[in-house]
Amino acid sequence: MSTRHTDIAAAAADLQDSLLLPTFTGQQMPVQLNHSLAHLPDYKQAQLRDISAIIQQAVNPEKIILFGSHATGRWVEHRYAEQGTVYEYISDYDLLVITRPGDTRPDYEVQDLIENRCVYKTPVTVIVHDIDFVNKMLSEGQYFFTDIEQEGIMLYDAGTQPLAERRPLSPQEAKAIAQEYFDELITGAREFYTSAKLNFDIGQNKVAVFNLHQATERIYNAIILVHTGYKPKTHNLDKLKRLCKRFSEALDAVFPNNSAAEKHLFDLLKRGYIDARYKKDYAISQQELALLIERVARLQSIAADLCTQKIAGFDT
Repeated sequence: MSTRHTDIAAAAADLQDSLLLPTFTGQQMPVQLNHSLAHLPDYKQAQLRDISAIIQQAVNPEKIILFGSHATGRWVEHRYAEQGTVYEYISDYDLLVITRPGDTRPDYEVQDLIENRCVYKTPVTVIVHDIDFVNKMLSEGQYFFTDIEQEGIMLYDAGTQPLAERRPLSPQEAKAIAQEYFDELITGAREFYTSAKLNFDIGQNKVAVFNLHQATERIYNAIILVHTGYKPKTHNLDKLKRLCKRFSEALDAVFPNNSAAEKHLFDLLKRGYIDARYKKDYAISQQELALLIERVARLQSIAADLCTQKIAGFDT
């Protein structure tokens, strides 16, 4: 190599170092995501910078990506009254935290660590996966992750491993997958709901609330899977509810969490998965159970409409 070429290579290396650009090995070039939060108010930009710093300190992640309504600019914050009840709807900060290769902590452990430290008026909802899993999903065209790569905002990038390029699914492929998810999960939800009503009629309250939990879990998963193709690894209804709220305010209003009574009602349903089966002190009244049956029926109806509209939208 000539002296001139050597000097150019050295200068280029020095420039890269001065700009702190990550160096990637192999043939794959890094996918470039948007980094700008300029579409958000100053206070939200400051909150997201704080949240990113907390996550970096607590987790040492590979990447932190903002997705959902705050990434696309469709976030909502408002209060409204309906039939004498005041509801408040606040869009979450939805974050995909990608862990580094060799991080052996379970995803749910990292998720809980982050959410427990990030307490803001705007709720923080976190999904955690390792870089190899995310890249596998992108290369397979899994549309939850391909949408994030297309619309997400990179809050932090350690730069040690790039994201894979996404493989877009055809509308026909996406529709077939969504329809399969819907048919399986909504059918299962209806079966558990029917069983819950039968249990209620013969006074089997604990069995009834467990079946309502199972129906609700499937309803929430149907909504998430039809809209994103992603299935969270959790039975926690609160987590599933927060992941669903960006698709419809009506969903969030079924269990509004706006009073002690409402919080207690949803807590009874959440505890239906474990406590209703294994704890002797778990108790639910006929009136509370009847109200839960009514709410789950409403949730099921809203979910069916939302999913049907989403599936039909793949044709347009």
